[in-house]
Amino acid sequence: MLDEMVFRSEDVSAADRFTYWTELLGRTHAPMELRSDHTDDFRASQRVLDLGAVTVWSATFQPLVFRRTPKLIRQSDPEAYHLSLVVRGTGAGVWRHRETEYKPYDLFINSSSLPNDVYSTGEAVQTVALEVPKALLPLPRDMAGRIVGAPVSAREGMGALLAQFLTRLIADSAAYQPSDRPRLASIATPLVAALFAHLLEAGDCLPPETRQRALTFRIRAFIREHLHDPHLTPSAIAAAHHISTSYLHRLFRDEDVTVAAWIRRLRLEAARRDLTDPALRATPIHAIAVRWGFIRAADFSRAYRAAYGTTPKDHRHQALQYRK
Repeated sequence: MLDEMVFRSEDVSAADRFTYWTELLGRTHAPMELRSDHTDDFRASQRVLDLGAVTVWSATFQPLVFRRTPKLIRQSDPEAYHLSLVVRGTGAGVWRHRETEYKPYDLFINSSSLPNDVYSTGEAVQTVALEVPKALLPLPRDMAGRIVGAPVSAREGMGALLAQFLTRLIADSAAYQPSDRPRLASIATPLVAALFAHLLEAGDCLPPETRQRALTFRIRAFIREHLHDPHLTPSAIAAAHHISTSYLHRLFRDEDVTVAAWIRRLRLEAARRDLTDPALRATPIHAIAVRWGFIRAADFSRAYRAAYGTTPKDHRHQALQYRK
């Protein structure tokens, strides 16, 4: 089963529970100021699943206020996006640019880098959450504000897809092995990217420069989602997004890499993860290559050697021998 950490406020005395919970959140997420009317005997619990770069957790807690101030952000910023599926409870988030209420089956999007107050009200709150490093979802600063606090329903569309993944994973984490962590993270990150791209695309009044950045972000998410497709070519990508191939190349000109080179790099990185995964040691190399869009074994071997200075076979043997 996946490694997980479980925290319960009942593990300490009633007088220490609120302080314990505040310190816990500071270690597992980011330093925050917390306020609650239940500090005398605060009740909360949390399960944390570590998927490597990505973290998933479920939490239940009595109503309180989370506050990230500019001072706390300067002191410590994990630079991550935080997405919470509200299972039970209500509340609101307040940022300088937006105030958003939330209710059951809303997805609540936040950023560790933006000052905010998050309020929960009424009954105890239950959430299933996901934290993704911003480095995996590079958004320009002027676009991050459009994402954070944006109202998202988890009952339909992209929000529902992400919510189904999170709830299923938390409900059945015992069905996965520790070696599944990078694979689960590789599912979660494109789902978040697709949701962000959908939210950015929804704004018809974006200025041209911002709209162009949103399109580039959406294309990147599309490429990650279709890496397995051997027909993922610049012309196919352009057609899927109703733009010309020349315009697609212009979009990537500022990325310091061609479209084809970026696709090849992502495929090689994915194949490398699989080749060095002990759980896939019985999977033939050519099957892994095909899984990531390399139809011809010779093309895969040549590209792999150029990128990593060794053959796929030798790299796999060395990595798996080291892990014994």
